[in-house]
Amino acid sequence: MTSQGTIAVAPATAQLAALRSGELSSGELLENFLERITTYDGDLNAVVTIDEEGGRRAAAAADRSRAAGEPLGPLHGLPITIKDAIEVAGLRSTGGARELAGHVPDRDAPAVSRLRAAGAVIFGKTNVPEWSADIQTSNQLFGTTNNPWDATRTPGGSSGGSAVAVACGFTGLELGTDIGGSIRIPSHFCGTFGLKPTYGVISQRGYLDRVGGSTADRDINVFGPLARSADDLALALAVLAGPDGAQPGRRLNPPAGEPRRVPGRVGVWLDEPSCPVDTAVRRLLSVAATRLSEDGWVVEEDHPPVSFPRQARLAQRLIGAAVSGGSNAGSGSGSGVGVGVGIGGVSGGAHRARSLARAERKAFEAVWREWFGRFDALLCPVFGVPAFEHDTGRPLMERVVDVDGRSVPHVAMIGWLGLIGVMGLPSVVAPIGRTADGLPVGVQIVTGWYQDRRAIAIARRLEALCGGYQVPPGLR
Repeated sequence: MTSQGTIAVAPATAQLAALRSGELSSGELLENFLERITTYDGDLNAVVTIDEEGGRRAAAAADRSRAAGEPLGPLHGLPITIKDAIEVAGLRSTGGARELAGHVPDRDAPAVSRLRAAGAVIFGKTNVPEWSADIQTSNQLFGTTNNPWDATRTPGGSSGGSAVAVACGFTGLELGTDIGGSIRIPSHFCGTFGLKPTYGVISQRGYLDRVGGSTADRDINVFGPLARSADDLALALAVLAGPDGAQPGRRLNPPAGEPRRVPGRVGVWLDEPSCPVDTAVRRLLSVAATRLSEDGWVVEEDHPPVSFPRQARLAQRLIGAAVSGGSNAGSGSGSGVGVGVGIGGVSGGAHRARSLARAERKAFEAVWREWFGRFDALLCPVFGVPAFEHDTGRPLMERVVDVDGRSVPHVAMIGWLGLIGVMGLPSVVAPIGRTADGLPVGVQIVTGWYQDRRAIAIARRLEALCGGYQVPPGLR
């Protein structure tokens, strides 16, 4: 039996099992989360809007439905929070921007509707940088969010509040967004699991990257879950995947019943001069690859034969084109990007430049497709260092980070993320250990298009082999 003292940091699947067994009620689980937020979040600043009254009403209704024996969805009674850049009906949704400080949507984003239909109890919103346009999480509305492993460091961005809420047991699971790493960086920095799904598998409508936004899709941008286990990601994906009424659905493969242990052939790509990886991070990545090999997987130092610098530059151009015009007053837009318009080098009106970039992407896609015909997955870094110290006083384009004594621009460090995102490939980040300083490190598990469940299955094995999610110090 899971005690109520530890249930908040248990995986969502365990929390749902406790709800089904009657070990606790939805109302009790919600109160557990609210108490933890009151106790711990003052110094962390992850949850920026809380609807206690609405959450309690929904939790009580969920408990009544269960007691009455009514048909229940897969997330029935699970209290969750949502990234503040995603529309939630009746709940302040700001995108971290002063222009939307009082914005209360009258409808849910389609992905949020799916979570509600599955029985989730939505009770709060988590912090983001303004217009989601940074790899840190800070804005003038709500201030800065701190990393629970070291409050002097960033939790990453733009789904920084999401990752902190999951890591600290403030929520059952989270819904975030990612175009340039906004699910993957915070998962890596905070020690959580995160899924950037295949582009188009989960609806991205309802996204607040500008005033008047939320009605159009952005190239490369995706919605995806952050959670405390690989099984949680699988559960959330099953709920979230599918059409939104405006877009055709894409079918995931293999089917949901794929075996839980799936040894196969995995390529490893850990070194790239243009996007260096810190020795401590690389060591943990190498250990994870070795453990997979010892577990029966064929693990080889191999990767698609593409030019990393060329494809990273392509990602910058297309991300820049995707988010151009997204903000007001030229402050830089996000669309879950973690990078602003200035990184792109292509203006919103440069149609010919975008057309050439998209043709180049098709050529790269052919190389990746051929490679995934021979390999089941690619392991690669998320970000070349663990969580770095807060650096909110300078624009993104002026910031640098130290990598083994080498000063590297933040925007260059996003290369491992853009490499995958620009291809629209699925990527799961799984925690694989901590550095000597106690900072979490994650790995990207990349699979072929629509093979999201396979990436989750490999994350499940690494979870068993490397320890998975751990509770940050002082929060037990």
